[in-house]
Parts: sequence; structure tokens; C-alpha cells
Amino acid sequence: MAELAELEDPKAREVNERHGDDHGVNLSHLRALAKRLKTQQELAYRLWETDDTAAKLLAILICRPKAFKRDELDGMLRESRTPKVHDWLVNYVVKKNPHAEELRPAWSADPDPVVASAGWALTTERVAKRPEGLDLEGLLDVIEAEMKDAPQRLQWAMNHCLAQIGIEHAEHRSRALDIGERLEVLKDYPTSPGCTSPFAPIWINEMVRRRDAE
Repeated sequence: MAELAELEDPKAREVNERHGDDHGVNLSHLRALAKRLKTQQELAYRLWETDDTAAKLLAILICRPKAFKRDELDGMLRESRTPKVHDWLVNYVVKKNPHAEELRPAWSADPDPVVASAGWALTTERVAKRPEGLDLEGLLDVIEAEMKDAPQRLQWAMNHCLAQIGIEHAEHRSRALDIGERLEVLKDYPTSPGCTSPFAPIWINEMVRRRDAE
């Protein structure tokens, strides 16, 4: 904890807080610390229990993702109220855990939109890598009905799923594009030069174009 405190940078905190993250540690420095510590499950538990955002991020980097029980992951997700902790937990831990598929539908149906967004993130992973058994038409039905008015974090996760369906599954592409055009979610989102817009129709068309050009 003392070492994390020494890594605190006021400028980094200012940038992070604009994104809802209450820590001031440069993430490349945090990764370097994690690399030095290597995997330490017990230390990861202790860091997580501090309820400090930087400590939780470090815990995620040094834990053993497959070691967590289902209920532990569910509790950890509900304690992950800052975006970076939430994203890292889902991407670096839950996706590598054997309980991910069991948690996916349970989280997707959760009344807490932040928890539900994690379920959608896991669904997006399956859309891209293991779509067998997924009802893609049903997912598009839910996105069409609910994405426009969903809270921000959930809306982002649904939008990512919509884009991924359009990118990966040509038979559903026209409907995915149509939903994106009609709902106009993230249509005016500011995008840096050289980056792809998160607006689903632009995102889908650009990724398909790149794939076709390879």
C-alpha cells in the first residue's frame, strides 16, 4: 500500500477521475509492480479487501483467475463500482474463470445495470468466439427494445454486442446496421483522429472493410 501511495500522480488522478476512476496511479507503473510481484493469490485477496481502487487493480493483475468460486466473483463484481476495476475484473478474471458461462445469463438479467453490463460483456465475448447456442436474433430483439434508454454503462455494453453481431455474423449484419441507424446510440460520440467511432453502423462497416482488405 505504501508503494502504491508513492506511485500516486495528481495529474493521473485528474485524468482518471474524469472517467469515474478514483485513483492516481499510472497503469504502466502498476503493471510493472504486478510483474515484479508475480502471481500471489493470498496477497490479491488482501489487496482487494482494502477497498482502494489502485489496490484492487493490482489484485486483479496478480491473482489466479481460475481460483475464484462463483459467489466470490459475483460479490467482487458488485463491489467494483469504478469503471476500470469493473472492466479489468470482467476481462482479466471472469472471462478466464470456469464459472463465466454460469454467471453470464444471471448477470445479464440483473436489475443493477452495472452488473447487467458485465453479463453483456460476457455475451459479446461469446458472440465473437463461441456463438454456438446463442440466440442472436433474440439478443438483437432485446438490444432493439432496451438499448436506447439503458443507463450509460449498460448501453455501452449492449452497443458493443450489437456491433460484434454485425461484424462477426453476416446473416445478421443488415439488421444490426438498421438497429444502429434507427436508435442513433453514440452517433455523436467524439472520436479521436485515427480511432473508429463507437456508433455501431460506422464500427461494423469499418471492421468488415478492414477484414475484407486483408
